[in-house]
Amino acid sequence: MTSLFLIGNIASGKSTAARFFARRGARCIDLDRFAKDLYVPGSDIVNELVQEFGVEILDAFGGVDAHQLAARAFESPSSTQRLNDIVHPVLKNRLAQVLMPVPCASMAMGSRLTVVEASVPEAVHDLFPLVDEVLAICAPYELRRQRAIARGMDPDDFARRASRQPSDAAIAAMATSIIDNSYRDVHEFEDALDDWLLHRGLSGSLGCGEVAHG
Repeated sequence: MTSLFLIGNIASGKSTAARFFARRGARCIDLDRFAKDLYVPGSDIVNELVQEFGVEILDAFGGVDAHQLAARAFESPSSTQRLNDIVHPVLKNRLAQVLMPVPCASMAMGSRLTVVEASVPEAVHDLFPLVDEVLAICAPYELRRQRAIARGMDPDDFARRASRQPSDAAIAAMATSIIDNSYRDVHEFEDALDDWLLHRGLSGSLGCGEVAHG
């Protein structure tokens, strides 16, 4: 069984790659969704977030409103760091528990590939040894900006988020392999992903597939 971290900056095509792998039958773990599953009403992590960012981040049921939290957490680099300091230790502990038995879990589900999509790879860098590969999806900044705006993101919001992410060189340095997604046609990108799988003996169906959360 093969396991990997899938990394890349905003609008690089990382999530497109994750969906492609899922369609092929890979077991996929989206760390953003995985983190949201920690936001159980009344939990210690929710209480810490309220103390840091205010009661306004709560929804009507006492859980965390992701949009309200993001609005406050991305106001400044320091607020983003405070969010990471609260969430990432708990997230990493839960993820390590999921990744450790990957071979057995994958065999039970009939999947030959487990993919962990990490939008903040530097926060889980110390978990990279638990997987076989770290695949980076890269694309030029201007192309990523155009993609983000085309799907409805405010240009200033994109610039703000992009400025807090690692440089393209830093992303590449974390990876064991890189796919350059400068393609304008998604089918060309999927062909590149197919080639990547083929060179690792993972052509054809990868199994039954599953999107795993917390």
